[in-house]
Amino acid sequence: MEYGRLGAPEPTSGGSSSRSLTPDPTRAPTKSRLNLLLLLALAAALIVASAVAALLVVDVARSRADESALHARRPSRAVSQACGSTRYPNLCVRSLLDFPGAATASGKDLVHISVNMTLRKFGRALYSAAEISSLKMNPLVRSAYDGCLELLDDSVNLLSRSLTTVAPGDGGSGGGGGSTQDVLTWLSASLTNQDTCADGFSELNGYVKNQMTDRLKDLSELVSNCLAIYSAASGDEDFSGIPIQNRRRRLLGNEKAHRHFPAWLSRRDRKLLELPAAAINADIIVSHDGNGTYKTIAEAIKKAPEHSNRRFIIYVRAGKYDEAILKVGRKKTNLMFIGDGKGKTVISGGKSIQDNMTTFHTATFAATGAGFIARDITFENWAGPSKHQAVALRVGADHAVIYRCNVIGYQDTLYAHSQRQFYRECDIYGTVDFIFGNAAVVFQNCSIHARKPMPFQKNTITAQNRKDPNQNTGISIHACRIVAEPDLVAAKGAYPTYLGRPWKLYSRTVFLQSYLGDHIHPRGWLEWNATFALDTLYYGEYMSYGPGGAIGQRVTWPGYRVITAVEEANKFTVAQFIYGSSWLPSTGVAFSAGLST
Repeated sequence: MEYGRLGAPEPTSGGSSSRSLTPDPTRAPTKSRLNLLLLLALAAALIVASAVAALLVVDVARSRADESALHARRPSRAVSQACGSTRYPNLCVRSLLDFPGAATASGKDLVHISVNMTLRKFGRALYSAAEISSLKMNPLVRSAYDGCLELLDDSVNLLSRSLTTVAPGDGGSGGGGGSTQDVLTWLSASLTNQDTCADGFSELNGYVKNQMTDRLKDLSELVSNCLAIYSAASGDEDFSGIPIQNRRRRLLGNEKAHRHFPAWLSRRDRKLLELPAAAINADIIVSHDGNGTYKTIAEAIKKAPEHSNRRFIIYVRAGKYDEAILKVGRKKTNLMFIGDGKGKTVISGGKSIQDNMTTFHTATFAATGAGFIARDITFENWAGPSKHQAVALRVGADHAVIYRCNVIGYQDTLYAHSQRQFYRECDIYGTVDFIFGNAAVVFQNCSIHARKPMPFQKNTITAQNRKDPNQNTGISIHACRIVAEPDLVAAKGAYPTYLGRPWKLYSRTVFLQSYLGDHIHPRGWLEWNATFALDTLYYGEYMSYGPGGAIGQRVTWPGYRVITAVEEANKFTVAQFIYGSSWLPSTGVAFSAGLST
């Protein structure tokens, strides 16, 4: 989490760790960086042009009545109804009335018109933001700026995919091949991207921040409105804060055939996740001793294909790989990293916010390419608790799977940033907010280890940052073990540990059928700041056990609930929360589709 979050929570109140943030320019981008940004802007322009061309599929003529309505700035009934479901109705009406054809469009047409309009705004914003790339910026400002460009580029891609899916096809249905949940995921991730961009600049001041604020104006609100319009039109309901999301498609059916792995994993991928590493015919082998294809993971990632439709396997042999920051970018799809086991293949780094970079950029390993899989690897950030935010692993890849891995750090260890993710049989270590982000993510059969933090700090296992009630995101911890490391056990009375605290207004986290150790504070959950989000969050516990599982002294916030209905608990399982039964089987990772019996 970025600078607006607590760096070191105090026993009674919190505040950011103090630091001098001076956005005075100190360096200019390199020529290669500038060329990259210019290419990025050009790509954005092409995407915008494609979006404009997509308007041709909208069979709405600009008649005289349409022109009259536009001139009078009076919304049609369809526009009024669509915008009435949004959180920013005035902006919704204004933006739609400015868009050709919207004034006389039907409610059905307004769905793809709203996506198209939002895509165009994002494309223009990316082009505009890239215009200031040549300005000199200090390292922290440059980190925030570069993060925003990356996130904007990702959002343009997500919105393009959404538009392709919702645009009318033969018979009037969307022609893009995606599902309702795909579009909800992509729109939710686009909103999360904008939130992350804003977080990066939250405690900065100066010319660059002002320019970015102006050039990115209204983007979050526009995508929020787009998400609301789509959710209403698709029949997405909400049950006490839980998205029901197409019950008929979520019947368990033949889940037993998938054993422990969600259904979106292919049969081949399932086998790959079970086979010994030596039996797998990897495309690239990384080995320190020179007996592989390459000696570094960075070289392997660079040589991996872009936009791959088949599984591309990178086998990383035992050893410690400290290569600063490693990143599997958006174009590197369907990459699978296999190691020799936890503690044997170690990807290590030590970046933190103390290095004048945003939390987003501190990750030792980051993955945003769809279909990312990691197995039998340790991801570590060794910066230590005194360096505050220091991410070991950041994942923003859709349909990502992390299997039998260690994720080790202190504050902000695991950044489950966005889209759909599944973690199975992993060990995750940390102190403050050490599982955080806004993905739709399920942790299953994992061990979550609280460590001893710095003096006067409290441990918080989760900090979920769902910003909008229509986002289909949240953290589900199912059949896991929540335990304390030996250093904490010896001093647990002085360092209370909580299940989570609400980073954003609609924070959503549940613990299902998990073991909770005696280091868990009887109240269970911790306020972020006074009464913030206590009546809009959704925190739940279902049939957890162990000495920390007693619910008698839990918080009494309006948004907290002890879940008693099986139907409600089921909504947070692999099958229903991340639609795992449709994509996990293809990866080969074991999973349980429903609740434990």
